[in-house]
Amino acid sequence: MRGAKSAKWVASAIVVALAATACSGSDSGDTSDSGKGDGYVSIEVGEPQNAPIPSDTNESNGSYLVKALFTQLLEFDDKGEIVYLNAESIETEDSKTWTVKLKDGWTFHDGEKVTAKSYVDTWNWAANIKNNQKNSFWFSDIAGYEDVHPEKGEPTAETMSGLKVVDDLTFTIELSKPVPYFEYKMGYTTWAPLPSVAFEDPKAFGQKPVGNGPYKFEKWDHNKLFQVSAYKDYKGEDKAHNDGIKFVNYSTVEAAYQELISGNLDMVRTIGPKDLPKYKQDLGDRAIEQPYAAVQSIVPAYYSKPFKGVDPKVVQGLSMAIDRETIAKTVLNGTREPATSFTPPQVKGNQDLDTPSLTFDPKRAKELVEEGGGIPGNKIWIQFNADGGHAEWVTAVCENIRQNTGVECIPDSKPDFQTDLDLRDANKVKGMYRGGWVADYPLNVNFMRELYHTKAEANSGRFSNKEIDALFEKGDSAASLEESIKLYQEAEQKMAELMPAIPMFNYKLNAGYSDRVENVKVDWHGDLVVNEVTVK
Repeated sequence: MRGAKSAKWVASAIVVALAATACSGSDSGDTSDSGKGDGYVSIEVGEPQNAPIPSDTNESNGSYLVKALFTQLLEFDDKGEIVYLNAESIETEDSKTWTVKLKDGWTFHDGEKVTAKSYVDTWNWAANIKNNQKNSFWFSDIAGYEDVHPEKGEPTAETMSGLKVVDDLTFTIELSKPVPYFEYKMGYTTWAPLPSVAFEDPKAFGQKPVGNGPYKFEKWDHNKLFQVSAYKDYKGEDKAHNDGIKFVNYSTVEAAYQELISGNLDMVRTIGPKDLPKYKQDLGDRAIEQPYAAVQSIVPAYYSKPFKGVDPKVVQGLSMAIDRETIAKTVLNGTREPATSFTPPQVKGNQDLDTPSLTFDPKRAKELVEEGGGIPGNKIWIQFNADGGHAEWVTAVCENIRQNTGVECIPDSKPDFQTDLDLRDANKVKGMYRGGWVADYPLNVNFMRELYHTKAEANSGRFSNKEIDALFEKGDSAASLEESIKLYQEAEQKMAELMPAIPMFNYKLNAGYSDRVENVKVDWHGDLVVNEVTVK
């Protein structure tokens, strides 16, 4: 996800997402909303790109809100193994037809019972092209998806033929073909159910969402605060251990950090480059540094003037011009590791590609750019969000490219993550953008199919290659999970030649918390586990 736990784009150095960070709010951090003096805890999380509806959220700010409000069928533990949440069981004999049984007694925050129909209605609504949900592609494995989401024209059906309600707590999913890793996909928050009220007026619902998760909605002061309270009737084991969460917006990660130091904020998810050298000294044992399942990248917009029809050799050359190791050690203060593949070490199927295209070689870099015909106008831009702590390392990357290839490289700053994402979605990136992806599920598949398949919603660079699509689809049709992972590894080898993106760094979470709270933990995809945080 862009900014991730769920697959998500990361806002900052989350996500995607690279570590996700906040967007454009006040620098002041009003202490009246900080959580002081009550059982609420506060955390810096920026304004989401869209209203927090699971099927319309694929970035890290929105992901925090969605995970507080909604619960899907399953999750993953720190070892990447499946843990059931709302599901009692999920079974299949052929990887094509899946039977889901739900735990009884679960309700939405308005008292409506969570049933099999809740899931079937939600998935049909989310997949339907008329509802314009960002994550509709996630439902494309289900039989009948093309009827509700055709490539051209209007839908020929309102529901997918592959979804059937058996009884209140049981439904079946028939896929158009076997997909051995389908159960893993259902661990992404986009599969969470919606109550019936959501379909009556989705726009209004998005402003006051009703979920089935550990927290219920209280208020939303746009660009300042999103607040939720503990849902007392929640049946999941991941219940709230505090009275509620205040997700507070800040214009920069540095502003949020100052509020943490001042005691006006309980948690920050990202430490900016300026504060990295001293945050461990400032915070002591309240400083967090932990690797997680995310990769930061630089992504060409393949529709833009510099990269439309570009020879892959040019992108290989730009990649080889970047001294990742030095930038990670100096500019990023050792808080990143140079990427050696398109996937992070925490997912099944991760491999060291051992490819020249990810190796620093300035001489060969210049040769490849020239052999590939160069860049039109000999100028590129790298777009990034200014509120995410990216300016320093993007500037260093541009300097590497300029010095080692002769291509003019310009850091292209946007005020906040939401603006950055909106420009990507509108196909208005001038050259490249700073990308970051946090795992939605712990398989290598998630860092390829959801990002670089021609039809993937998160494919904001609009990379399209029939050979790569065919390799992905071959992996999807494998006879076993193990074979699917292996086939995606083969696809990744081809990606190293065609370069849909330039992998840069594997993430480490650099975060911190105040002395007012305790039990602050990090999950496998780099999110602070807000439901377990307690006030001293």
